[in-house]
Amino acid sequence: MAAAAAAAPPSSSSLAPPEVPMELHAGNRDRLVAALRAHLSASGRPLRGLVLLQGGEEQTRYCTDHLELFRQESYFAYLFGVREPGFYGAIDIVSGQSILFSPRLPADYAVWMGEIKPLSYFKDRYKVDMVFYVDEITQVLQDRFSDHGKPLLFVLYGKNTDSGNYSKPASFEGMEKFDSDLSTLHPILTECRVIKSDMELALIQYANDVSSEAHIEVMRRAKPGMKEYQLESIFLHHVYMYGGCRHCSYTCICATGENSSVLHYGHAAAPNDRTLNDGDMALMDMGGEYHCYGSDITCSYPINGKFNSNQTIVYNAVLKAHNAVIAHMRPGVNWLDMHKLAEQTILESLKNERILHGDVTDMMAQRLGAVFMPHGLGHLLGIDTHDPGGYPEGLERPKEPGLSSLRTIRELKEGMVITVEPGCYFIDALLIPARDDPVSSKFFNWEEIEKYKSFGGVRIESDVYVTAHGCKNLTNCPRETWEIEAVMAGSVEDGPLEYRPLKTERTNVVSLKCLASFYI
Repeated sequence: MAAAAAAAPPSSSSLAPPEVPMELHAGNRDRLVAALRAHLSASGRPLRGLVLLQGGEEQTRYCTDHLELFRQESYFAYLFGVREPGFYGAIDIVSGQSILFSPRLPADYAVWMGEIKPLSYFKDRYKVDMVFYVDEITQVLQDRFSDHGKPLLFVLYGKNTDSGNYSKPASFEGMEKFDSDLSTLHPILTECRVIKSDMELALIQYANDVSSEAHIEVMRRAKPGMKEYQLESIFLHHVYMYGGCRHCSYTCICATGENSSVLHYGHAAAPNDRTLNDGDMALMDMGGEYHCYGSDITCSYPINGKFNSNQTIVYNAVLKAHNAVIAHMRPGVNWLDMHKLAEQTILESLKNERILHGDVTDMMAQRLGAVFMPHGLGHLLGIDTHDPGGYPEGLERPKEPGLSSLRTIRELKEGMVITVEPGCYFIDALLIPARDDPVSSKFFNWEEIEKYKSFGGVRIESDVYVTAHGCKNLTNCPRETWEIEAVMAGSVEDGPLEYRPLKTERTNVVSLKCLASFYI
């Protein structure tokens, strides 16, 4: 194992962490102000009030003094881009002016944590109109925004439809001196986050580029005898060392063998610690995050670098579904229909290989697609891996098996970024009930199913941007079996070290020459 790792040439990257223009967040604030003004006007309400958000706070590990690495609260990051904890931010709806409130730090902060920045630093860095201290919030807002009685504060409170958790409304000493509106801001700000600006898209593209590189590096170095956590380590090293991604978008899923049928493998009770065996399939679901903007990419491949017949069948079924969905994506397309298209494509492929038999329409009616793909086809992506806005008011989550796991059933809009992640898994907890059901059981060739008992699963996931007339795949990983085998075999061509994502609308094209140049 050690010799194999040592024999691999050193990795590198042609990418460099980009500077992030704070105009990105100014643009986000402008969109919110415009949306709030339009809402107030349509509702016959007076044009007055301030948006007030409370940023994230540093958290210690339980009762200890160990501070966990801070990551900004996502709505606050969207509007202000502030990387430090303990801030508040306000936006005047009438003028559009923005205000930051910085924590007043004690003198000994400079000894332990570094320089205490003046307020002018934050004003210049984050391109806001005014900066004061947090303990001045009440006085500043009363002095400047009380022309029409008590200032009205629009604070953030609403349900995240992915987690079921509620956002935390801003709170500060003296808040009782203001009128507060807890219901208006959340749905409007959430909808603003659904559509990405060009500057946001550039950061998501960068996170995809460096994460795609890291996935290729993992693929190239994976060998039987290694541990799953070593693959995770390779990925984490690459996105941080070359991409400046100190955070990942989520806990890495580095599943091999039967573990790849555990949809959220990699958590504390299943910590990516299995030994890789010759003949295993790997399912690597990992994504780097840059300036809070993330990526979410899954690659599946055989650990020994060669697809066997069963692996080829399942992999190509999923790849066909992945490509079919991307080919159909454009504004106006309903995401529920895309999920069903992926299910149908996988079921047809399994029928063609005699793993299933019978009418595919009947299988769909019986919800057999959920036996092999119990999760949703994809989710909105941005500052959060599961970006909010999947179920705006008026949309209800379906209740049928598989469909109930969909994180959105919206119609696609230009400017959305959404993951496309079909999968096919062999999960005893789902296959056994299907076998016991007299209606479902008749569709299965149980003798063939038995051959896949310890197979695990395959997932292929790309991050896709909806354009005016189609879509663009932001992810740049090898997808065809021959590409993957060539990468894992170490095929290279002469040329400089270079990584150039090659992208077309609707699909993702990666040439072997491009892939090979990454390994030199």
